[in-house]
Amino acid sequence: MRKNTFVLVVVCFVSALLGAGVASYAVVSNTQTATAIEYVNSDGNAVAKTHFVSLEQSTSYPDLTYAAENAVKAVVNIEVITEVEVRQQSMMPYNPFFEFFGFPQPQQQGGQPQKREQKSGGSGVIISTDGYIVTNNHVVDGATKLRVKLNDGRVFDAKIIGKDPTTDVALIKVEAEGLPILSFGSSDDLRLGEWVLAIGSPFDLQSTITAGIVSAKARQLDVIPNEFRIESFIQTDAAVNPGNSGGALVNIRGELVGINTVIKSSTGSYIGYSFAVPESIVRKVVNDLREYGIVQRALLGISYRYIDQDFIDQMGKDTGIKEVGGVYVAGVSEGGSASEAGLRKGDVITEIDGVKISSPTTLTEQIGKHRPNDKISLVVKRGDKVKHFEVVLRNKAGKAELLTKNDVDVVEILGGRFVDIDNKTAKKLDIRGGVQVQSVKSGGLLAKARVREGFVITHINDKAVRSVADLGRLTDKIQSIDGVYPNGRAASYVILNE
Repeated sequence: MRKNTFVLVVVCFVSALLGAGVASYAVVSNTQTATAIEYVNSDGNAVAKTHFVSLEQSTSYPDLTYAAENAVKAVVNIEVITEVEVRQQSMMPYNPFFEFFGFPQPQQQGGQPQKREQKSGGSGVIISTDGYIVTNNHVVDGATKLRVKLNDGRVFDAKIIGKDPTTDVALIKVEAEGLPILSFGSSDDLRLGEWVLAIGSPFDLQSTITAGIVSAKARQLDVIPNEFRIESFIQTDAAVNPGNSGGALVNIRGELVGINTVIKSSTGSYIGYSFAVPESIVRKVVNDLREYGIVQRALLGISYRYIDQDFIDQMGKDTGIKEVGGVYVAGVSEGGSASEAGLRKGDVITEIDGVKISSPTTLTEQIGKHRPNDKISLVVKRGDKVKHFEVVLRNKAGKAELLTKNDVDVVEILGGRFVDIDNKTAKKLDIRGGVQVQSVKSGGLLAKARVREGFVITHINDKAVRSVADLGRLTDKIQSIDGVYPNGRAASYVILNE
């Protein structure tokens, strides 16, 4: 394409300075690749020169056909079948007395429970020729049967290999060979404004492809319903609707850079933005599920707050922090990774493994790439000094070793949402602390034990539970749950055959 070169002359204002008139103007030379701006004064002498890269003069969009036609072969439709119990209304025997006086025949509630199938759908991405498929946890959670339909029309039954509620990623498998796959790209290398494709089955319309750009990275929405959620979404304006969940976000080279997960909308349908779990998180979770059956989550062992303008306005005076960026260490867990490495409350972590902490999600995303016993490097500001730390990461039980499938995810097994109780509630119930059940999930251990919302868990397996963080550190099989209801009634639950 012929390069167009043009000269733009901008005449600036004329002002009077110390009785002398000084005129200034700028000469701009612009091509497709670069622009040079030279500022000169009235006698023709250059006083400043600035070079910058300009946008390429282009009249056409990038060709996305290669990426679309190849990637679509590896994106599948997932039919989710869930069995639910419903209680049928049973009629009492006919009684003419009621009919004579015009009363409706009474119905007796609570007949024998009947099982009924519920169907829902989503999408998935084939990542290995022998049938491993990545999707969202919320697509397959609670499923009793999964059916996968390939782009070429073939249908397979699938089984769940593993799920990770904290990232909303799941891995399933079909028994097949020679399947088309989608290779992983790099979500870290994605640039703002870069073109991407969303591929999935919105409204059960299989193999639907939409295009957009990367609108933002490292978005935290607090939408994953898990207390230990890890969110660092890629935001795009590619159209995504119900049914796209678990589908592929693909770059122009046809590589998988994310798993479409969330729609930000007041209606539940697409109105401009969609969000995907980045490849950097998906790849780590999938590798763990394939190799160990569970996710090997590493923890730094701190509570922290991102340093933004709100932090500076609220705590800047007390902490002496005046610059935005990095995370303020608000607390250090005793015996945790950070504590053992020498970090203290009040430290400011500015970099992790050479990556500057420039958003609230940077730290969690970088830690989320690692397993227990991995080493990371931190750059920390302590007062006026800058220190470097090598930290050996630990698991949720505080140990620098990998977990096994026998080590349970207590929060997932319990099946519910939890919140730390405040000091006022603890004092009222005469306990030292605990975790209150905000909601009970169908099929979880709490539901099976008939634990009601509002119950405050104080002990599991006779181990004290003071906070949600304590729940996350438990790995033993649950045998007993102790606590108290808001009215002061203590209750104990013994778990049998679990």
